[in-house]
Amino acid sequence: MVKLNQHRIGSGEPLVLVHGIGSRWQVWEPLFDRLAGSFEVIAVDLPGFGGSGPLPSTTVDSLTDALAEFIAAEGLERPHLGGNSMGGLITLNAAARGLARSVTAFSPIGFWDRPGRVWCQQSLGRARELGRVLGPRLPALLGTAAGRTVFLELVFGKPWRVTPEVALATVQGAVDAPGFPEALASFEHARLHELGALAEIPVTVAWGNRDILLTYATQSRRARKVLPNARHITLTGSGHTPFYDDPAGCARVLLDQR
Repeated sequence: MVKLNQHRIGSGEPLVLVHGIGSRWQVWEPLFDRLAGSFEVIAVDLPGFGGSGPLPSTTVDSLTDALAEFIAAEGLERPHLGGNSMGGLITLNAAARGLARSVTAFSPIGFWDRPGRVWCQQSLGRARELGRVLGPRLPALLGTAAGRTVFLELVFGKPWRVTPEVALATVQGAVDAPGFPEALASFEHARLHELGALAEIPVTVAWGNRDILLTYATQSRRARKVLPNARHITLTGSGHTPFYDDPAGCARVLLDQR
């Protein structure tokens, strides 16, 4: 089993947070101060991303297995789970196995039609390649509000607001992640496998209405049909990765799930 790099803060019931493709545990940092008084927050790097070593085969399903193994190895008794994008589907599938006491998915993948899935794959793949090609020029480009807006509108609803340091770390995290290409290719087969234990626990799906990567209007509607008993929340003004757009609102979504 690959050991997952993790960051822990706070005390209370365990809350495991799982990032999206090309991301890392630090994407949840804007929420930590608000969550740490109520949860033991455990933010992880999935295998092949951030500080965690890669798997022999990196797919959405193998990453879900790795998360399940991590939960067992850490002795976590049905923690709360929170995930974003690819991490959203991973946490939903892990919760369906009975591994969670609640699950919150922010803009999860898997609720697309074929054009939506292809758009997501192509957009992310091209963005990563552009980041790789630009390389040394990235700090100057992302040092301007205009550059951050152009480069990061896929993931942030208000990209001009993030700091140049966060912007650079976001792009570099995707460029440097060895698990990115194979995980992205596996999106073709990524889906919610079964409802299972999701019918027995609190489930929340939160979607930013400025999400242009997994389009809010269509994909959040499909999520409502597939998970009619879940709590569905619109994060007004937020994008695909909403934690910098609305940290207070995102933290409240997780706190209200208890």
